[in-house]
Amino acid sequence: MNFLAKVISYLFHPLLMVTYMFSLFALYFPVGLDPLKLDSRWTFIMIMFGFTFLLPAINIALLKLFGSIRSVTLVNRRERILPFIFIAILYVVITYLLYTKTGVSLGDNLFKFLIIADALVVIAAIATLFYKVSIHSLAAWGFIGIIIPLNSLSETGALFYPSLIAIVITGLVMSSRLQLQVHSAREVMIGGILGLATSFVGMVVLF
Repeated sequence: MNFLAKVISYLFHPLLMVTYMFSLFALYFPVGLDPLKLDSRWTFIMIMFGFTFLLPAINIALLKLFGSIRSVTLVNRRERILPFIFIAILYVVITYLLYTKTGVSLGDNLFKFLIIADALVVIAAIATLFYKVSIHSLAAWGFIGIIIPLNSLSETGALFYPSLIAIVITGLVMSSRLQLQVHSAREVMIGGILGLATSFVGMVVLF
């Protein structure tokens, strides 16, 4: 069971949320990537994968290499603070550069979803200053808080089954964190509440 829990935790790592979200949009909700052109969407997704997953992952590995943290899994709350602050700054800077250096504007769907992703990362960093919340749970429920409201905007209902799958996966992610005993039920619950509240409020405000 622990092996399966680890696989689930790695496959649905919080840093992969942006990549999964935009990939879902490319397949089932293309308007979510506006104003990107159709032929440039997967290139953009790969670039975002590099900046939102690979770069933070490399940073965490370097912190481990130089002894700033004891484990790349960041089990200790205090060890999470520096990496999380770096990741939050990185996400915000990427969004800012996208806004200033490209044709993306405040009214574009792509930019709005990036703002929500930034908000989730910033909330995770702030929460970690005071409490060890489950970031896996926060990210998974944050994902749900984005795609569930989008069902009402999708005229074809294309997001219905992906939404159901996301809910099942979120349950598996929460269970895996408990199975591995890296989080208490309270930490998983608080992470889920923070993620869902942040993304849902973001959707209501921005859309």
